[in-house]
Amino acid sequence: MTDQDAPAALRFSGIATFMMRPFEPDPNGLDIAIAGVPYDGGVTNRPGARHGPREIRNASSMTRSIHPLTGVDPYALARVGDVGDVPFSAIHDIEAANDDITAFFHRIVSAGAIPLAVGGDHSVSFPILRAVGANRPVGLIHIDAHTDTW
Repeated sequence: MTDQDAPAALRFSGIATFMMRPFEPDPNGLDIAIAGVPYDGGVTNRPGARHGPREIRNASSMTRSIHPLTGVDPYALARVGDVGDVPFSAIHDIEAANDDITAFFHRIVSAGAIPLAVGGDHSVSFPILRAVGANRPVGLIHIDAHTDTW
């Protein structure tokens, strides 16, 4: 499926990707790489954030690519792809999980793409920033469903 095919595709079939962007396991050539971080091993209360990437992808399938008021199609301005989820080597070892997250985002940054992370508990920001800010100062936009960010 190409970027042009995505808006016309059936929204209830196929592999769920963020906003029906193409699945692109290789971030090379992408301007923006959307990556899932299905991890909640750093929570202090209730687990569940690990399900975030899948549910965000499912819910985002109902979005349209062209803004109804401006008529702008952001996907015509940037090549956006869903690079999948961080693969974990040892999900119950927080240090190993952090290293897996850092390595996954380092690959995205090294390809020249801007990462957009979805899902995960509050602990995932640190390993992502380790990769993104390894060689330069960075900023962070953190969107949370709750006002509990510590």
